[in-house]
Amino acid sequence: MHSSADSGTSAFVRFVDTLTAHLDDHDARGEDLAARVHLSRFHFDRIVGAVCGETPARFRRRVLLERAAYRLVISELSVLDVAVEAGYSSHEAFTRAFQRAYGVSPSAWRVAPRRFQLPTPNGVHFHPPGSLRLPARTKVTAMDLLTRMVEHHVWLIGQMIDKAAQLPGAALDEPIEVSVDDDEQSLRSLLSRLIGQMDMWNCAIANRPYDWSQEQHETIDAMRARLARVAPAFLAEVRDVISGGRLDETFVNALREPAEVFTYGGMIAHVLTFAAHNRTLVVLALKKAGLDDLGWGDPMKWVAEPTTV
Repeated sequence: MHSSADSGTSAFVRFVDTLTAHLDDHDARGEDLAARVHLSRFHFDRIVGAVCGETPARFRRRVLLERAAYRLVISELSVLDVAVEAGYSSHEAFTRAFQRAYGVSPSAWRVAPRRFQLPTPNGVHFHPPGSLRLPARTKVTAMDLLTRMVEHHVWLIGQMIDKAAQLPGAALDEPIEVSVDDDEQSLRSLLSRLIGQMDMWNCAIANRPYDWSQEQHETIDAMRARLARVAPAFLAEVRDVISGGRLDETFVNALREPAEVFTYGGMIAHVLTFAAHNRTLVVLALKKAGLDDLGWGDPMKWVAEPTTV
């Protein structure tokens, strides 16, 4: 059974979707917008106003002003053209509305722009290039972000191995000239090191020796098998540490001479920092071999998607 709050939220989401599709329909009246979400004008104004804290008309004007502020910065349109696009009949009317909202004239804003989102209780804003974005239902914490970055790292290594599997052995072993390592590096050695880095820390945490010989001319099939074994254990440790708020907790790597003490947070930062360099070299090597559909392996968009690892 749906509550009235759920019904109101659903109507508001339909209103936002409708407004996005008809943002430039300046002739649309309130009755028209209400009809598009299958509500009477009375119920439309009441429900939307209750959920978003703004009347539908005020909501629409604010969004159009946010888009206008964005357009003033990224386009060469005149202020009058931007005003007309925002639904204003004159330069003067637009300037007055803009000044009230942003505290400066459109011309002054164009010279020194700031954040274009205006204060609102509902968190819905114009989202470039031409849509609206509802606020996230859940907030992403710093710990969530760190977990997603490690998950992305593991996922990307798997993708890189799959791409490398399409290449002949000679391409895998071709030396990479840009390197910060004393040893000669290749696509094969870098992929093996990316897995080995997690494997090595798994061993350090468990206080068992790491077998460096695994990284000597490791086959693609062996890499896949080792990643399937190593990555879940590493991810489980990271997730447990982060969820438990233990990033500042220390462990001793007794396998080093002399033994060293590390924090879990420092270990994760170390893995992601050096892995970013090695992943970039892998991407460049794959691009050189004609496999460029991974892009740069940037986690920026990936971390916003549902968990896949």
